[in-house]
Amino acid sequence: MSVVMKLAFGSIVVGIVVLGLKLLSWQMTGSIALLSDALESTVNVATAIAALVAIRVAALPADANHPYGHHKAEFFSAILEGVMIIIAAILILHQSYLGLMTPKKLDAPLSGLMVNGLASVINAVWCWVLISYGRRLRSPALVADGRHLLSDVVSSVGVTFGVLIAISTGWAILDPLMAGLVALNILWSGWKVMMESMSGLLDESVPDATLAEVREIISVEAVGAVEAHDLRTRHAGIATFIEFHLVVPGDLTVTAAHEMCDRIEAVLKARISGSVVTIHVEPEHKAKHSGIIVL
Repeated sequence: MSVVMKLAFGSIVVGIVVLGLKLLSWQMTGSIALLSDALESTVNVATAIAALVAIRVAALPADANHPYGHHKAEFFSAILEGVMIIIAAILILHQSYLGLMTPKKLDAPLSGLMVNGLASVINAVWCWVLISYGRRLRSPALVADGRHLLSDVVSSVGVTFGVLIAISTGWAILDPLMAGLVALNILWSGWKVMMESMSGLLDESVPDATLAEVREIISVEAVGAVEAHDLRTRHAGIATFIEFHLVVPGDLTVTAAHEMCDRIEAVLKARISGSVVTIHVEPEHKAKHSGIIVL
């Protein structure tokens, strides 16, 4: 089992443990704000399962029906997660409205908050693991899952603060109000997750720093070529697709041109993790006198 798969499976286990603790916290207190926290954790479990499935699909090799691989499966998972986050926020807003109509005093608030705090600590540690490893392993599904957990941690801190104020002041209405604020924060988190995933589905180019590195590699390694132009890049999960046209002298042999392409491709793959390179060789009269200048 790969590291990414192990982390995705770990998210399911952590999600179930945290959900259990938050449900216990809600039952101990009757707090609508703590119920909102628990509702978000049900989404954590569902999206962790979706991420595990997506990562497994994304790891499948290319086949006749998917010649470019299955890398984009992770982006679909991240968008699904964003949608489910938004649904959770709507459910929390509904509970907040009901609480505002009939506010009630909390039961055993301090012990319930301690249980909820333990769940938040577990979430905080795991979200750091997911985001750091997700970025290192270039897994959109893990990063999206980690960011969702981060929003959960922020929400939990806000909930704890609101419930403490409600306890100290005796204003029961603060509990459903805090639940409403949690819902708005979750809505924003879900929207960001969806928008970031859309960039991959729409074949957005690699970041400027990566693009500059690609251009530098081509410029240095394409010794003997005339120029390189029509450079195009896109990212899909762990894969980075790089395509460009390489103009070579008309008297260059096919073998020499092929060796040049192999040299460029080898350096690109060594320095740009997960790169898939396609080079179209053209004769000298196809030069556009633009693009990448060969040193």
